[in-house]
Amino acid sequence: MLYAAVASFPPPLLLLPPPASDSAMAHVVAIANQRGGVGTTPTAINLAAALATMGRRVLLVDLDPQGNASSCLGFSRDQGLPGIYDALLDFRPLSDALTEVRPTGLWLAPATRDLVGAEIELVDEDGRERRLRRALADVRGRFDDILIDCPPSLGLLTLNALAAADTLLVPLQAEYYAIEGLGDLLRTLSAVRRGMNPDLVLGGIVVTMFDPRNNLCRDVDQQVREHFGQDVLATVIPRNVRLGEAPSHGRTAIEHDPRSAGARAYSALAREWASRHRAPALSGAM
Repeated sequence: MLYAAVASFPPPLLLLPPPASDSAMAHVVAIANQRGGVGTTPTAINLAAALATMGRRVLLVDLDPQGNASSCLGFSRDQGLPGIYDALLDFRPLSDALTEVRPTGLWLAPATRDLVGAEIELVDEDGRERRLRRALADVRGRFDDILIDCPPSLGLLTLNALAAADTLLVPLQAEYYAIEGLGDLLRTLSAVRRGMNPDLVLGGIVVTMFDPRNNLCRDVDQQVREHFGQDVLATVIPRNVRLGEAPSHGRTAIEHDPRSAGARAYSALAREWASRHRAPALSGAM
């Protein structure tokens, strides 16, 4: 069954950290899966937080109109502050929309309520698929990692993320239905490489919501690894109560309970990701 599916496939704004050098550029990661509820936003916020605790300068771009990553990091969509929408529509430079959140070293480009209509507003704009890439050029030299939390669709916002990214990270829930949309996502990846971003690569697939007691979870994990090989990250994200609790407290799991299985898994994922995809963190004072 698996093989058939695969074969078809608001605190005040603060000063930004200074650039370390002209040649140092952030590694941009689009975190995407067209299927909702597979752990895309928890992966984005907890991977970002874990990378920041390693001493890296991290920017999390909340490109999902639901704004869950922003609310988890303490940003209210009703504050009237600029967000990623303003940068996409050329109303403000992206640097005006960034705010430092917790932990130290983590910055947020928040989703505001206006982002709900962004796809419609962008349709008639020139270079609509490259708006995010252009906006990120304003700040890319100031961070080690830029993570983009994408909406659960393959619409214009997700295309903007893929056109701007160096790599694609796919959270994949350990169940068969979650695999069905993977083929569409990989076909979109190929199309973006051909038409908009030839340097974009699949940076990894991370298995999420894994329950080792469940035979189906173990079977899916095994078959995904057999088919995709090293594209599947060694770290597995378990089902964990603390991961679900943390957003209700306005915290990442890394803050909420760093000893929990979920927080430890995302810390391990951050170490694995950094070793795979990025040189040592930028030097220089914040």
